[in-house]
Amino acid sequence: MKYLFFDIECSVVSKNAAKICAFGYCLTDEQFHILEKRDILINPQGGFHLTDRKGEQGLVLPYKYEDFKKYPTFLQKAEEIYALLQDKDTLVCGHASMNDVKYLNLESKRFHLPSFAFSFADTQFLYMNTIGEFSRQFGLGAIATELGVEFTPHRAVDDAYATMKVAQALCAKEGLSLAEILKKYAISLGRIENYEVTQSDSKAFAAFRAAREKAKEERDKARAHFHIFADRAKRRRAKEGKLQNKTVCFSHALELQTERAKTLLLSALDQAARITFRAEECDIYVCLEGEGGNRLRSVQTRGARVLTPDEFKAYLGG
Repeated sequence: MKYLFFDIECSVVSKNAAKICAFGYCLTDEQFHILEKRDILINPQGGFHLTDRKGEQGLVLPYKYEDFKKYPTFLQKAEEIYALLQDKDTLVCGHASMNDVKYLNLESKRFHLPSFAFSFADTQFLYMNTIGEFSRQFGLGAIATELGVEFTPHRAVDDAYATMKVAQALCAKEGLSLAEILKKYAISLGRIENYEVTQSDSKAFAAFRAAREKAKEERDKARAHFHIFADRAKRRRAKEGKLQNKTVCFSHALELQTERAKTLLLSALDQAARITFRAEECDIYVCLEGEGGNRLRSVQTRGARVLTPDEFKAYLGG
């Protein structure tokens, strides 16, 4: 069995297009001895419009953009790339592989080529399973730094090499082969076939998803309970008081502290406040100290008053 570690860079990425400009790979044997290491540079047939995940800050690839016009197109290099990825004796592996596999999918559609068909591992997902942490993503740079791997970010062949070194370091840390780590953590490979892409899964990740869904259901239930209470309590709103003609909204996090939120709500109603569940309608927004999020930012932009629960109680006179 051989291992093919790969990485892709694009000149532009959108929902329906990903113009590949570099396919870097590092081919090894099962002991991570390098058999071949190469950067396949590709003419993306278009300009470079690179942004980060938020679509804002431009990324800079460590290549001379003007040189790409000299290189073959994806269509011209497709046969070579298909052969590398679809070799039956090779396990394909990337970092955050779903992104790169989706890019391949978009390019195959763009040039009316057959769908890629191969299974793939993911060092990011592998790392997440080894540390039991699925609540956030781990970039290649962060993991490489932790494991002592040096490389040049966003050069496809170097990213592929770093992915290989991360896999090698994880195997050394676990004292297992790559195949044994996949088995130990019950990790199933991702797959692309018939233009459909499925991501890697594992027993631990399935348990995480189930726990996350249960927590969401409990949060939704608690918020619904508070909203029902608030709708009924509104009928007892005083006609006059300090908050007359003022609209109060509680943050989602505060709503989950049901008994506390109920007490504050009743105090607000005693002062003739109107209650809303829409932050954009309020004059006073009550939230926990240290909270963030879009609702709070929209309230601050509008100039509404933001108070913590204790500050709100003090504002009402205790």
